[in-house]
Amino acid sequence: MRGEVATDYMARALAQARMALGHVSPNPAVGAVIVKRRNIIGAGYTQPPGSAHAEVVALEQAGEAARGATMYVTLEPCAHFGRTPPCTEAIISAGISEVHMALLDPNPLVSGRGQRQLEEAGIKTYLGEHEEEARELNEAYLKFITTSLPFVIAKFAVSLDGKIATKTGNSKWISGPEARRQVHELRHIVDAVMVGVNTVLADDPQLTARQVKGGASRQPLRVIVDSYGRTPPRAQALKGPGTTLIATTDALRPGRAKALKEAGAELLALPESEEGMADLAELLRALGQRQITSVLVEGGGALLGSLFDLRLVDKVVAFIAPIIIGGVASATIEGQGVEKVGQALRLGRLRVERVGDDVMIVGYPGKGQPEGTRE
Repeated sequence: MRGEVATDYMARALAQARMALGHVSPNPAVGAVIVKRRNIIGAGYTQPPGSAHAEVVALEQAGEAARGATMYVTLEPCAHFGRTPPCTEAIISAGISEVHMALLDPNPLVSGRGQRQLEEAGIKTYLGEHEEEARELNEAYLKFITTSLPFVIAKFAVSLDGKIATKTGNSKWISGPEARRQVHELRHIVDAVMVGVNTVLADDPQLTARQVKGGASRQPLRVIVDSYGRTPPRAQALKGPGTTLIATTDALRPGRAKALKEAGAELLALPESEEGMADLAELLRALGQRQITSVLVEGGGALLGSLFDLRLVDKVVAFIAPIIIGGVASATIEGQGVEKVGQALRLGRLRVERVGDDVMIVGYPGKGQPEGTRE
């Protein structure tokens, strides 16, 4: 009709999917809406692992009215038995006539099979609406399911002159309250938060998700990279809800290991890198084996520098505060660095936002991210 504003139903499905973030790992956060005569008659998002997928939730809400309706879903419906039956069967049984998918799932268990099953049942399929948004929303899952490695996000807050602390080591607070709230939301979404032992010694952070809308339903795994067991047994990161994993090496003395275990930490002995740090590539592999799909690395400079040197960072989230600290110490990123500006690691797919008084820059080192599937 002339003058009528068209509804972006895939955008509605993406909004549903975002409500699943932080609740469904290692599965992807998927959203679905069912439309009939331009009205949304069903909507849903992925429930925790072992529970219903988004498509089934939306179909249950729509009931018999789903017959002849159109479904918009942010990821290709699964076509295999995992913890739950195939969503394709539920869609076919419900009598859906069209399915719009934002993104195909390239895992061999699904990779196009879901779309083929729907088409073989006489259901029209459409692909690619809001594909980039759908890909970013599930970027951690997409990497994990195709590589068995977690998606690594490097997060830091710096002054306008690039400092993460003053000359005395004080760093509370460089970023403003709005930026800190956003970091807590990030912690809620990821599976693990990682820091180096120097950050624990300097700041004694809790590393928990606290300032979260609606409250945090779970806490991320806290990971401390600490080759020699210097973490104090009374550290805040060893307290509170959730689990703390200390990534260490054989250089850890038995007495220190005993004290840390008694304080509640789980220890993971890793090979030493050439720099004498716990091998970070091995650490990520070990986390992947625990089905940790995403890691938020919050410092310090040595850990971030090593991760960048090894090209293990998938995404950068940087907060820049409008303050000048001065001095020559407290580099944000340490490591080996580069000799020429032309060799610098350049971020792509940039997004710049204002968060309170701070500026947030989000970008991706290197090229695009891989894709994946659901259980």
